[in-house]
Amino acid sequence: MASSRPIQSAASQDSDADFAQAFKDLAKGERTAAAMESQLTALERKIDDLLASVDPHAKSTEQTQPTHKEEDETTTK
Repeated sequence: MASSRPIQSAASQDSDADFAQAFKDLAKGERTAAAMESQLTALERKIDDLLASVDPHAKSTEQTQPTHKEEDETTTK
């Protein structure tokens, strides 16, 4: 008795294999990105700790620094 499922062509099988490989590569890239984000977060924390040890009044890297123009205005007054 004949199968109710059609036989896939070689091109279709190659396409499925390419899609599966692309999905695996995408998943690997997502894991790599997550690991890099974690390492970046740890590095930012270390930088914040170093900055805080140098200047105890510094709150975080989000604190805005005066521009050169603002520094010139405050030093000339």
